[in-house]
Amino acid sequence: MHAEHERFMRRALELARRGEGYTRPNPLVGAVIVKDGEVIAEGYHARYGGSHAEAEALERAGEDARGADLYVNLEPCVDFPGKKTPSCTEAIIRAGVKRVFVATRDPNPNVSGRGISRLREAGVEVVEGILEEEARELNEIFAHWIRTRRPFVSMKLAMSLDGKIATKTGDSRWITGEGSRRRVHELRRRHAAVLVGIETVLADDPELTVREVEGPQPLRVVLDSRGRTPPSARVLDGTTRTLIATTEAMPRGTEEELRGRGAEVVRFPSREGRVDIGKLLAWLGERDVDSVLVEGGGEVAWSFVSQGLVNKLYLFYGPLIVGGRGAVPAVGGEGFHRLSDALRVEIKRVERLGPDVLVVAYPEGG
Repeated sequence: MHAEHERFMRRALELARRGEGYTRPNPLVGAVIVKDGEVIAEGYHARYGGSHAEAEALERAGEDARGADLYVNLEPCVDFPGKKTPSCTEAIIRAGVKRVFVATRDPNPNVSGRGISRLREAGVEVVEGILEEEARELNEIFAHWIRTRRPFVSMKLAMSLDGKIATKTGDSRWITGEGSRRRVHELRRRHAAVLVGIETVLADDPELTVREVEGPQPLRVVLDSRGRTPPSARVLDGTTRTLIATTEAMPRGTEEELRGRGAEVVRFPSREGRVDIGKLLAWLGERDVDSVLVEGGGEVAWSFVSQGLVNKLYLFYGPLIVGGRGAVPAVGGEGFHRLSDALRVEIKRVERLGPDVLVVAYPEGG
């Protein structure tokens, strides 16, 4: 029977993922209604401001929802001040659902535990914890955002097996294959912003857009402390919004030129001559940017790692050895002086992507 519960909850998680990129800063939620062992209705939260997953599923089920089981990956919502959508908990009670299976509680302090308590008070049986770990990871961005109001920072590094992102001559295309590149586009879809440093713009001229999968375009963020972004750079192609994060070192004329190309230019305090990324993250959070995917390069990676600003790592390894003292390391900077100071991570999983390997990890204690 436990396997059946997992099967239906896994379907709820699959449905929830359909909202990736569209629901932010709301969570990803899927719902499945089951009666006599058969799925009779499904729903998911498709976009911010739209109907919740439970409401969608209940509407499709109609009177058949009475006496049925509901599987949902996140605790059903309740009313609280400022909430714009109807309570899913009350809708479940009115529909006469017999049992509700919840993967994880809502991390929102306005909801956490209250939806489950209300259901139980109304005589609805609630079972918690089915595929809880998977459900927590699915909504880790939302959980971080709702508690801190700061962006969840994921770092993506694509490198050779010996940790290089380019040869000593700067050649970097392509270290990883098509499967890895598609996954990167999925990550871009998942995050509200994609961030690189000016060296990456100058060396690779990336677009930083979602192309190989369907989804909304993220905000493009370029760390450019002195104003070296070329007006011809592809990040200024108008496909989506671009933020040039700079300092007082950028010439005023360069700022006007970049604004003329459609970029938003914002000056931040400097830290050791570069944009203070802690201040940048706080600024982004104030503007409801719930997540940032850091894509490089090595100096930018070191800035985030050394300041303890990384929440999750996606490490893509291509099957080659680059070698060379002058080759570009995935993480540059000064490096930690002692192993005891190094960033230690907990490896969540290892995946094969064609010939490549993806390691998904979290900083210890993060």
